[in-house]
Amino acid sequence: MSRYRGPRLRITRRLGELPGLTRKSSRRSYPPGQHGQNRRKRSEYAIRLEEKQKLRFNYGVSERQLIRYMRQARRATGSTGERLLQLLEMRLDNTVFRLGMAGTIPAARQLVNHGHVMVNGRVVDIASYQCREGDVITVRNKDNSRRLVEANMEYPGLANLPSHLEFDKQTMTGKVNGIVEREWVALNINELLVVEFYSRKV
Repeated sequence: MSRYRGPRLRITRRLGELPGLTRKSSRRSYPPGQHGQNRRKRSEYAIRLEEKQKLRFNYGVSERQLIRYMRQARRATGSTGERLLQLLEMRLDNTVFRLGMAGTIPAARQLVNHGHVMVNGRVVDIASYQCREGDVITVRNKDNSRRLVEANMEYPGLANLPSHLEFDKQTMTGKVNGIVEREWVALNINELLVVEFYSRKV
């Protein structure tokens, strides 16, 4: 299944607040659809599926990509759930979003795909690029690129800069100082339920 391109408020009404997907908030607090207001009790499977869907829609990854990240997280040492979140958080599009260069992760992905972002002095147009400790992320030295990022920086998606990143607004230069810690993940999610969801599939 490909990346979601439909109405975003519909997703946030169903799954709750997703800071990476959209900054808009719905006036209605119940899920969309005919039976949104009188939902029956959810099954164990439905609860786990919902947590998994939060990850998918917030970070804008396909089901196939998420399974690949899950396999990587399994092979790594430590908590599988935490490692999965770290892999998603250290993607280039998410890092650009957390630095404040874009208002949402889809907007950050567009910046990256259109070649406005450089990593260690080279243009990187792959949104899924895994940022590593020591990577320097800058805006391409073009008027168009700088104007775009300057406009985005006026309305950043999230106010707080995570502890593993540093950003100089004057030079529009960000640096990755380490791997993100669990407490800095902005998404409200229970990653253990996602691990349980994939336990039989992966």
